[in-house]
Amino acid sequence: MSTTPAAPRTATITRTTRETDIRVELGLDGSGTASIATGLGFFDHMLTALATHARIDLDLACTGDLHVDDHHMIEDCALALGQAFDAALGERRGINRFGSAYAPLDESLCRVVIDLSGRPSSVVSLGFTRETLGDVATENLSHFFSSFAVGARCTLHVDCLRGENDHHRAEAAFKAFALALRQAVAIDAANNRVPSTKGTLS
Repeated sequence: MSTTPAAPRTATITRTTRETDIRVELGLDGSGTASIATGLGFFDHMLTALATHARIDLDLACTGDLHVDDHHMIEDCALALGQAFDAALGERRGINRFGSAYAPLDESLCRVVIDLSGRPSSVVSLGFTRETLGDVATENLSHFFSSFAVGARCTLHVDCLRGENDHHRAEAAFKAFALALRQAVAIDAANNRVPSTKGTLS
């Protein structure tokens, strides 16, 4: 049984470097409201899908060196978003910790498994055949997940099991990610402990 905790699980993260300037406002117990502005239309589309299906409230704005390419923007947004999840989760008391989900999009099918373990690790295999989707390099969509795992301090496995259309592969991956996150961050009302034999997920 899951329920919304008494204390709001929210975080605001700002990240400014010579390459990007990012502000993230996150509410884990939201309704899926999203306001995304990165200057990358396809990436905005993926982050909106993430917020919608994870049922998080997400306000993310980023400016940066798109005259170079999209790498810094996507990497730094992923790091900042992961850091916002880490901050909003606090000591991770009472959470489910683990989440797994499949999501299809037409012929494509993706699987995501997550452990909010406190230890960053990732394996990402999306099998893209195109170099770009809209204004985004497909290699950077894969890199998004590994960068998020670093910022959020989580273990993350992302696999596209089948698919012919790379847009479908990417969107199914973000939707499966959203569903797995929603499960992992949910509060177990009957258990207020840190879900680890160590007693900590730090």
